[in-house]
Amino acid sequence: MADRSIQGGDGIDTFPFPVELSVGGVGMQVGPMGTGRTWHADAPLERVHRIDFHVVMLFGEGPVRHMVDFTEYEAGAGDLLWIRPGQVHRFSRTGEYRGTALTMQPGFLPRSTVEATGLYRYDLPPLLRPDAAQLAGLHAALAQLRREYEDTATLPLSLHTAVLRHTLTAFLLRLAHLAASSAEAQRQRTDSTFTLFRDAVERDFATIHSVSAYADALGYSRRTLVRAVRAATGETPKAFIDKRVVLEAKRLLAHTGLPIGRVGAAVGFPDAANFSKFFHQHTDRTPAAFRAELRRG
Repeated sequence: MADRSIQGGDGIDTFPFPVELSVGGVGMQVGPMGTGRTWHADAPLERVHRIDFHVVMLFGEGPVRHMVDFTEYEAGAGDLLWIRPGQVHRFSRTGEYRGTALTMQPGFLPRSTVEATGLYRYDLPPLLRPDAAQLAGLHAALAQLRREYEDTATLPLSLHTAVLRHTLTAFLLRLAHLAASSAEAQRQRTDSTFTLFRDAVERDFATIHSVSAYADALGYSRRTLVRAVRAATGETPKAFIDKRVVLEAKRLLAHTGLPIGRVGAAVGFPDAANFSKFFHQHTDRTPAAFRAELRRG
């Protein structure tokens, strides 16, 4: 992982997990936030980019403004930001980032833990605001995780890594409970039909836009899928798919130099005219106008 190059060119830069900076080369890091922190020597964090790993930031001070997928979030002391692999984000140029940062490499935790902790719940908001009791539990779990991470002398590497996985799981279970504590999030968590649909859309939105195709692939009737998605989101399955396609198109239009035709092709529209029509229907702007508006700003 350490010798992977940045995916530059005319796409959004994606930075890999900086395993060479991790104590003992394990698939996670935990430590203080502060000036000079980066994923890569050539990666200014104030530039829009993606990462292929998870980041959880627990803030000790604030406010700090941080952009995630075109939404600006303001975090204060005691708040957390959870950024998942593939999300576009940007650090503030002026904000003072103080607190603790945790990064996790995909594959470091077993599948059962990934599912139990909702690591890929892209439908949940990145900003979390724990109450006093929740925050105390998170602080204690994170402090224990940091102690285990920094203690490389007590145990052999294999046992050290195993202890880290268990300690990390304890922290993530607390975090997952916080993320799913609202009634809406809890309803989404318990609806397995919607969960399967959401995951399928995240995987295939760039090539499959048909509700019937998703229903057939998942083994549901179209009516069952419509009912499950409406209950979880208040939207139709088609609106859910289209929203995900539009988000990716906005990412590419705003932060790459790809020609508009290639942006359309990247999200499943080989015909540029059809892509422009689709984008205008959902944003009231042409792709060119959307790009120009952002660059004027």
